[in-house]
Amino acid sequence: MLTIQQLSYTHPNKDVVFNNINLVLQSGEKTALVGNNGTGKSTLLKLIAGELQPVNGTITTDAIPYSIPQLFGPYNQLTVAEALGIDKRLRAFHEIVNGNTNEEIYEQLNDDWTIEERCNEALNYWQLNDVLLTSKLETLSGGQKTKVFLAGIQIHQPELILLDEPSNHLDAEGRKLLYDFILHTRMTVIVVSHDRELLNLLNTIHELSSRGITAYGGNYTFYQQQRSFEKASLEHDIQHTEKALKKAREKERETIERQQKNDARGKKKQEQSGVARIMMNTLRNNAENSTAKAKNIHGEKINSISQELTELRSSLPEIDQMKFGFDASPLHKGKVLFTADGINFKHGNGTYLWQKNLDVQIYSGERIVIKGGNGSGKTTLIRIILGELTPQTGTVTIAENNTVYIDQDYSRLNNQLSVYEQVQAFNTSALQEHEIKIRLNRFLFSKDDWNQSCDTLSGGERMRLLLCCLTIGRQSPDIIVLDEPTNNLDLQNVEILTAAINAYKGTLIVVSHDATFVEHINTERSITL
Repeated sequence: MLTIQQLSYTHPNKDVVFNNINLVLQSGEKTALVGNNGTGKSTLLKLIAGELQPVNGTITTDAIPYSIPQLFGPYNQLTVAEALGIDKRLRAFHEIVNGNTNEEIYEQLNDDWTIEERCNEALNYWQLNDVLLTSKLETLSGGQKTKVFLAGIQIHQPELILLDEPSNHLDAEGRKLLYDFILHTRMTVIVVSHDRELLNLLNTIHELSSRGITAYGGNYTFYQQQRSFEKASLEHDIQHTEKALKKAREKERETIERQQKNDARGKKKQEQSGVARIMMNTLRNNAENSTAKAKNIHGEKINSISQELTELRSSLPEIDQMKFGFDASPLHKGKVLFTADGINFKHGNGTYLWQKNLDVQIYSGERIVIKGGNGSGKTTLIRIILGELTPQTGTVTIAENNTVYIDQDYSRLNNQLSVYEQVQAFNTSALQEHEIKIRLNRFLFSKDDWNQSCDTLSGGERMRLLLCCLTIGRQSPDIIVLDEPTNNLDLQNVEILTAAINAYKGTLIVVSHDATFVEHINTERSITL
């Protein structure tokens, strides 16, 4: 079905994305492509789709790939029919129905007499009953845009499907439809996603890294188990190498001390026996050369072991290299932070968002998830909790607190600042420069990153930088509000965020369609809209 051989790709800025990678997929295989941000997962999908051309290597397939993009900006000015590439066939179909017998029109239709029927069935299946084929994509929500391209699968019936973060904008119902499709389809599917529930529906996992592509014959849970075995083996190798380094340093010290004692004894004997001065200088030089030679031999061995240890440690997952440092919130557990009695909200002259007025109370130390479908008012409720919106009905009481709102783009960061300047902006506790740089290193920002502009950071890097900023202030936030925080993160950075949030002991309010993430951050109750 799909064969990739010795494939290499380099960005126009000359950065090498990957070199000489290989991949073979059989017909009907459902696989995930996983790997850290920057390893080239989305780039590889674009190469398979023919949207990019490789520097070297070949891609061979007996099917025309169908892609579902992660970003919809290039399609926003198109109608649904244009985005799906069916506008000409639909126009030809309607012209023939209306009596046009032009041969060119029949060629455009290409005997696809069920095109309109398939379109309506596909849109209905993906809960797009109110979306017209003539609707502009810019008028649709993110979830609706994703569903439009998913509907295209039923319309085009491709044999090879490429999905790039397909569940990012889908609500719970949309995700269930996607999962059902993945379970039952016989098409060949390649998925790039951090949605672990989706990844567990796939037959194989292919990990893309600097070493190439490594295949794991099972779903994501199996992949995690294998990776944990590999990690345990790596940690064993690190411990063994640390012991070898310690032993080599002790051996060096013992050898040099013994050599120095021997030299001292020899010198004393030579002085007592009346050896000539010129001979004494020669013997002293020989002793010094012997000591230097011993140092060089041991030094080379120590350097070799040290380099091996550095390489092993750099292979550890980033989450094991990080140190979180959230202070406790000064608010006592159980303090009432937010109370809403009978609230409702409407935008402009529209209808109220909620069928029943809401009564909500939030206490210090709680971990809450806000649930609801697309358009149910989750973000509106968050903005009311933050004090940014005032409901048209009911009353709201907000206790004084320090709240941090984190959205999926981590837009609290100032894109005009460098990494170091951004952390300094949060430095309310007057940490010294060297202390700030130690914190940056804890969050995996090395010296080479400190002057990098925030607007060039990936989603995962933005997340890590904001976490670093939050731990550097005078005190941790009383409330952290997370609004779809995992949408632009790879799997490893989702794990880093999960670990950081679990290290935080204040009040947590989260909106997320990622059920696994919500479970792993130990939310205690839900507000369903």
